[in-house]
Amino acid sequence: MKKRIISLVTAAVLAASALLTGCGAQASAAENKVIKIGACVTPHAEILEIVKDNLKDSGYTLDIVTYNDYVLPNTALESGDLDANYFQHGPYLKDFNEENGTHIVSVASVHFEPMAVYAGKSSSLDDIADGASIAVPNDTTNEARALLLLEANGLIKLKSDAGISATVLDIEENPHNIKIEELEAAQVPKAIQDVDFAVINGNYAIEAGIKDPVAVEASDSLAAETYANLVCVKEGNENSEKTKALVNAVLQDNVRDFINKTYSGAVVPVF
Repeated sequence: MKKRIISLVTAAVLAASALLTGCGAQASAAENKVIKIGACVTPHAEILEIVKDNLKDSGYTLDIVTYNDYVLPNTALESGDLDANYFQHGPYLKDFNEENGTHIVSVASVHFEPMAVYAGKSSSLDDIADGASIAVPNDTTNEARALLLLEANGLIKLKSDAGISATVLDIEENPHNIKIEELEAAQVPKAIQDVDFAVINGNYAIEAGIKDPVAVEASDSLAAETYANLVCVKEGNENSEKTKALVNAVLQDNVRDFINKTYSGAVVPVF
């Protein structure tokens, strides 16, 4: 009798263990069909809502985690808390990896957020007043883009080798005596009524509801080539099934159509 009880208990334990193992395997399989991606709210997370629908066909669920800064999406990806992220361009990614020892790589170029000149106290660049003020972002990347855009519109001339590192110190000719007001990028839209013109990033223009630019970075400009926003993964995961499914779902016609229809040129697809 005692042996029979022991046998029954052993059988029950084995059955429970098998059940738990089966449940664990099922949970693990379900977990493996979830792609966790970090993104900024506008426009990245909005675009990813379309991608989410595209992924259903391949059996994956997209879990979108939103961030309000440009550091955590990369540290979370490096640590394995995310499978991918979508918020940054190439120069930022390169600098971040070099400064933080991270191993993050791009797997897809999705969109470009052109900077644009918007009218403040004045309305036309063609007859800009002598001594007009123009607000530009003060960080290295965006200030260079702003200055290149002003140069492309004939307002200033930069040193020939300034390129994407240009600063106000690289202004070689300033025939209209333009006063460049350097502000933190997020503050430029708020200052538009106090200056003649403002050069604003696409995402900040969208958030502030500012429309109808008087000049925009060209889609074939140096900035467009350099600052496309990327889907990124941790190095080593470039060819994983999750990554392949994600990239395929991103680079679809309906994603391109959504970008074009939703952002009216403030966000431009590059695929």
